[in-house]
Amino acid sequence: MKTKIYTIATGLFLPIVGYAQNNETPINSGDTAWILVATALVMLMTPAGLALFYGGLTRTKNVLNTIGMSYIAFCLTSVVWVTVGYSLAFSGEGIILGNVENFLLSDIKITDTIGTIPTYLFVVFQGTFAAIAVAIISGSIIERIKFSTWILFALLWIVCIYSPVAHWVWGGGFLSNSGELDFAGGTVIHINAGVAGLVVSLLLGKRKKFGMEEKPSSVKLTVLGSALLWFGWFGFNAGSQLAADFIAANAFLVTNVAACAGGLAWLLFEYKDTKKPTLIGTSTGVISGLVAITPAAGYVDVSGALCIGVLGGIVGYFGAVKLKRILAYDDTLDAFGVHGLVGIAGALATGVFANPDINMASGLLYGNPGQLWVQLKAIVIVAIFSAVGTYLVFKVASWLSKGARVTENIEDYGLDAMIHGERSFDYEEEGVVSNLTIKKSA
Repeated sequence: MKTKIYTIATGLFLPIVGYAQNNETPINSGDTAWILVATALVMLMTPAGLALFYGGLTRTKNVLNTIGMSYIAFCLTSVVWVTVGYSLAFSGEGIILGNVENFLLSDIKITDTIGTIPTYLFVVFQGTFAAIAVAIISGSIIERIKFSTWILFALLWIVCIYSPVAHWVWGGGFLSNSGELDFAGGTVIHINAGVAGLVVSLLLGKRKKFGMEEKPSSVKLTVLGSALLWFGWFGFNAGSQLAADFIAANAFLVTNVAACAGGLAWLLFEYKDTKKPTLIGTSTGVISGLVAITPAAGYVDVSGALCIGVLGGIVGYFGAVKLKRILAYDDTLDAFGVHGLVGIAGALATGVFANPDINMASGLLYGNPGQLWVQLKAIVIVAIFSAVGTYLVFKVASWLSKGARVTENIEDYGLDAMIHGERSFDYEEEGVVSNLTIKKSA
């Protein structure tokens, strides 16, 4: 009886063994498992981390609209990415732009690989990067842009701005072999999105109550959002190695070190200025440290990460608190100050602290001063393209939606109630209308 059971079990198991042996796809199960997890971590950053971080910083009457801009950005980008964005960024051999041979992921088989992971996994991993890039821009323009304009702008920006820059740096374009060091998106994501945010905020104009003291809706949401971003950033940076190896482990380590250093640096500078160490400031400093280390995560050691994190906190504080006040532009939640300026600082710092013992790339401190020039050229090229391209894309989106800015009435009463017909909290605030008033004014 035992022999019979053994024979049946063996017969059922052998087809599985045979399939595994005949599968010649050169994937590494450890690498694939790690990138599956890393992709999920990066996905968490946009509809949860960034949405809550931004939502807590805005005023109570605009919380849902602000969260919704990040949430819809992820949904929209995910669809646009598999339709055409990925193909434009990562197919073909053009120096400026890819082609559409992978439209709707055509010509990509389920068994295709990139490195030691499935191509399909690489597609979705890169799609999460594209989503957070466009969502970052929303921080510059909340509380005054039409939701319809935002949707049109996000769609056009991913296709016309993000995909070309991703191709230049990571997809075989003219910056791919220029020697620029951008491990996880300092140029492609943070500088690109930060500059775009500044341009769109200038085109939209200032909010009606710009310059007046504003009370964030929830410090707790902001801190929670920053913690989720921090958590997801491990997938963002360490996952960019596309393997579970020594460089990924280093990227994981230095990401955490830089985040902590950035938060502490912001805290100290804020305390020196105001004598009040705020949680909003500390959490924003953490994000600044994370932004700064992003291009360098695969190239620097712990000492370099400490310096870059501190630099990120200082530059972020200057951009969000000092520069915005001096120049009086309304970058609402500091997408330019924290992502654009800090992204530039981080990209340049990569050219200083890149350690050949980590990943065979040398910066200024290791005998290669020319790396700084390479980094600077890439920064200037991407910033100019993003500024000009975003200007054009926004003008088209504004024209299609018959004006980009909400009416004064909507801005006064709040976008949550007037556009979405919803409220995030039960509150009584001057200028906020009841559901009955909304119905009568419709």
